[in-house]
Amino acid sequence: MSEPSSPASHRFSPLHAVHEALGAAFTDFAGWQMPVRYSSDLAEHHAVRTAAGIFDISHMAEIAVDGPDAAAFLDAALAGRLSAMAPGKAKYSLVLDEHGGIVDDLIVYRLSDTSYLVVANASNRFAVVEALQQRVGQHDVVLDDRTEAIALIAVQGPASVAVLAATAHLDIPGLDDLKYYAWGPGDFAGTEIMIARTGYTGEDGFELYVPVERAAELWAALTAAGEPLGLVPCGLAARDTLRLEAGMPLYGHELGLSIQPVQAGLGRVVVTDKPAFVGREAILAGPAEGAPVLVGLRAEGRRAARAEYPVFHGDALVGEVTSGALSPTLGYPIAMAFVSPEVAALGTVLDLDVRGTRIPATVVALPFYSRS
Repeated sequence: MSEPSSPASHRFSPLHAVHEALGAAFTDFAGWQMPVRYSSDLAEHHAVRTAAGIFDISHMAEIAVDGPDAAAFLDAALAGRLSAMAPGKAKYSLVLDEHGGIVDDLIVYRLSDTSYLVVANASNRFAVVEALQQRVGQHDVVLDDRTEAIALIAVQGPASVAVLAATAHLDIPGLDDLKYYAWGPGDFAGTEIMIARTGYTGEDGFELYVPVERAAELWAALTAAGEPLGLVPCGLAARDTLRLEAGMPLYGHELGLSIQPVQAGLGRVVVTDKPAFVGREAILAGPAEGAPVLVGLRAEGRRAARAEYPVFHGDALVGEVTSGALSPTLGYPIAMAFVSPEVAALGTVLDLDVRGTRIPATVVALPFYSRS
């Protein structure tokens, strides 16, 4: 997932007028004006943990990959083995550069034997499209950036199945049987849509891919069905604290071109026994000796460290916070940080420099929160 940026001009979601009518506060996110909150960050966060939240994530990029060589092409272009995935399934993967650095993290859906959908972060859309185009080579594939045609709505939380089941004019065959990291076809009022059981909150939930011209209508139908079930609209602030509790990385914070997957705890995503993929030699060589590694940190009290706050071990500067917040679910400060490997063991006590005050924090396993 991706971080905010500050371009000269803004892009707007196909649901922008809906958010304005709901009184959303907006923020710039990778060049898009996106809702940061509607009511309060805490209320929206707790709704997702206890009932359900609805998010507009139409800023995400969708790239179709079609052709006889689609599976072989993605095996060579990405870090994972996408050819092993059956149609109807999804997989988390990475685009690496030749140095093993992370260009972006992705969700890849296999639509059929010869067709995939790659979903990239908004801020990395053009970098991913360019990387894929450069890697086509002799593969018989066609790439189609479909970002402008597709809106994306997420419904996340323990009541999400009930919300979708109650939504008027929404027909999803086999909804109850849809597995995690799988997708299925659906119909909304005569329009074919795609429903994936994926998300970025640590809860059960779904992401609905819908043509932009039907997005507002689908949002309204989901909202009407979900309101009695506790569904509320949620902005990027709640999305950020939810993903942090779930230990999910954010591009530009925990992931980037200077970071190899193993440093961020994503070594398992890279399939090194493939004959060739971009970045393979660098991954096999590994990061430099002493390269920082990502850890989870739990602190006491109420003061939370934020991105770029220093991390100390005694008097030694040993790292930097990448993301941090006072956890709404757990009630104590949490953070992810890159630190020297010699202080990364579970149980190690480090100090977070929170605006000049040292706050003790213990290295803990990720994620901080897992749904039961």
